[in-house]
Amino acid sequence: MHSEVKINRRISRQIRVGNVLIGGNAPISVQSMTNTETCDVNATIAQIQRLEKVGADIVRVSVPSMDAAEAFGKIKKAVAVPLVADIHFDYKIALRVAELGVDCLRINPGNIGKEDRIRAVVESARDKGIPIRIGVNAGSLEKDLQKKYPEPCAEAIVESALRHAEILAALNFHDFKISVKASEVFMAVDAYRLLAKQIDQPLHLGVTEAGGLRSGTVKSSIALGMLLAEGIGDTIRISLAADPVEEIKVGFDILKSLHLRSKGINLIACPSCSRQNFDVIKTVNELENRLEDILSPLDVAIIGCVVNGPGESKAVHVGLAGGMPNHLLYIDGNPTHKLKNDNLVDELERIIRERLAKETTPASSSRIVPIKSVA
Repeated sequence: MHSEVKINRRISRQIRVGNVLIGGNAPISVQSMTNTETCDVNATIAQIQRLEKVGADIVRVSVPSMDAAEAFGKIKKAVAVPLVADIHFDYKIALRVAELGVDCLRINPGNIGKEDRIRAVVESARDKGIPIRIGVNAGSLEKDLQKKYPEPCAEAIVESALRHAEILAALNFHDFKISVKASEVFMAVDAYRLLAKQIDQPLHLGVTEAGGLRSGTVKSSIALGMLLAEGIGDTIRISLAADPVEEIKVGFDILKSLHLRSKGINLIACPSCSRQNFDVIKTVNELENRLEDILSPLDVAIIGCVVNGPGESKAVHVGLAGGMPNHLLYIDGNPTHKLKNDNLVDELERIIRERLAKETTPASSSRIVPIKSVA
């Protein structure tokens, strides 16, 4: 049976990015970033809409120029998900996207010039109710910190983050979140642990430049899993050199595994062996592709034989235990009928969608241990 786990989350200040609450007792949000050319409005809108479809809570868009700022305004009008504008150095771009309805500014106040420019951006954000994200990366620390510390380290990253935070605090602006990212897993984890003890702002978790789909997923899962299990983290981004849609999927899978959020199908499947009575890998891959549109939580087990099949199937909403010549189907822990190999994926998809439609009644999930902090 699936155990019920309660992670005691770090208590943080709560902010709002568009219609998404971050921090406090709000669900941990999952976000990604577009990798299209922002001035290509249609391509950027299309990518954001794909991210919305798989459940993205927030999307970040790079805005490197004033032309990109004008494009951002058009993009903002065409999508529903809250948008964060990623801006470096030029305070005028920040002021412009604020006028165009940005939901959050990703801008390090110490990098945008003199005090009057910082104050102008902060006052605009305050007037319009726009939060700020401070984002510090190990690879882009200030020159004096590079001299102070022989090499990038958690202490240097946190010192940089606190400098930016102090600038905002001096202007009596507290509506911000912070990220302290590194590409090295333990450096990132240590930085977040240090920072979590020193501020009460919400923390945006991530391993920067984590790598490709496989290696980046592994690094991010290890680092974020460690931190989230300790109660650290209010919003996450999985930084992959891959389709941004994969970042959202991996993010929700991490939260799902920790029982912090449940969105979409939780697919439990055996790796398969010579005992399997149907092609488990092919069946699971086809089901994953077909069920991507489902955002409501549902536990499904696909097990190839009778060794672990019945036990796993009794603990989920829909379970299949491979048999010979037919396979035993379970609904809410109860064996119901048998399925043949013919049209197996079609039948499983139909049954899963029918079961999902019945999820409104309390009795339908009586055998499933509830997951806390469900979105």
